[in-house]
Amino acid sequence: MSDISPASGAKFSGANLVQCLEDDILSGLLRPGDRLDEQALARRFSVSRTPVREALRSVAASGLLEIRKNHGATVRRLTVTELTEMFEVVAALEGLSARLSARRMSAPECREMRERHDECASLAERGDAEGFFAANEAFHDAIFQASRNEFLQAESRRLRYGINIYRRYITTQPQMRTSVVEHARIVEAIEAGNDEVANILMRNHVDLLTAASADVLLALNTDCIRPG
Repeated sequence: MSDISPASGAKFSGANLVQCLEDDILSGLLRPGDRLDEQALARRFSVSRTPVREALRSVAASGLLEIRKNHGATVRRLTVTELTEMFEVVAALEGLSARLSARRMSAPECREMRERHDECASLAERGDAEGFFAANEAFHDAIFQASRNEFLQAESRRLRYGINIYRRYITTQPQMRTSVVEHARIVEAIEAGNDEVANILMRNHVDLLTAASADVLLALNTDCIRPG
């Protein structure tokens, strides 16, 4: 059950409730397997249980929660097989986005990608894991944006959402530095218009996260780790 402190008396709209619950999950304040109590959440947000129930259903629809009859809502706990399968699809979608971006990226979009890469490098050097996690998302988003394929962007965003809980736990300084090196190669391939190399590099980049995330999942399932 969530033991997060109640908010300070302010009332929340349905959209606010959804955003707060998603933030709690994606930030690691709520981890896979944790139960969310409707009554406690209603007190926390100073609302009735009806908007809480609706917010929980909305978050469940995004794949972050599971709602079971007579058991309530819990943060979704993936199996290693499920996580691996999701990463396989994400790797394919990310690779496709890099390939399309190498063909379609404009000069302003290229500058945006470079800026996001430089930001990642700076944050990795400082060891700022939280900042790097957000900057890394922005880097990948810049490449998706340049792919000019809205369906691809939407599907990838939906899948990445489900695995971000686990990716956050592996954002360590060694992993950040490795990612920056890989990002640099991806940027060079996209800028050179080498679409197939960009595809391969991006797929390999995502594939390298799979084993580490699976290890994290196993540790979480045995209550071995909490966010730092």
